[in-house]
Amino acid sequence: MKIASLAVALAVAAFPVVTHAQTGVKADEQVILKQVMTDKRAVYAQNLQLTEGESRAFWPIYDEYEGKAKKLNDEFLALVDDYAAKFGSMTDADATAMLKKKMQIEKDREALKQTYTKKVAKALPPVKALRYAQIETRLDNMIRREVYGLIPLAQ
Repeated sequence: MKIASLAVALAVAAFPVVTHAQTGVKADEQVILKQVMTDKRAVYAQNLQLTEGESRAFWPIYDEYEGKAKKLNDEFLALVDDYAAKFGSMTDADATAMLKKKMQIEKDREALKQTYTKKVAKALPPVKALRYAQIETRLDNMIRREVYGLIPLAQ
């Protein structure tokens, strides 16, 4: 239940960005994104059921990861803003630059995920580390599906 509401909240946060160029309306993304992060943290807490010692080891790693992931998310949202501003009048040069940026963000996101999953694997018992990786993948897939579903294809 929490995971579905998390995906919807992030999609709602991204939707005004996508439509910004057309409507001039932008929601308070920071409030929505803060709620998404709170919900995401709750999903991990509920599903990992960490001991006190595991919590001391895990949450600093998680917070560091989320801080770095936020920078990539901000880059992605800036790319979406640029896309929305140029939608319908995009040049080949614009499309080439956007594709390059998108691919770099995806590469950086995967590298970050790999690095921090290894750190989690060292901090938690193997079953909980695997559970963390599964949850991260599920959340990431759900959020991406919701967000990318709102972005119209290039014309």
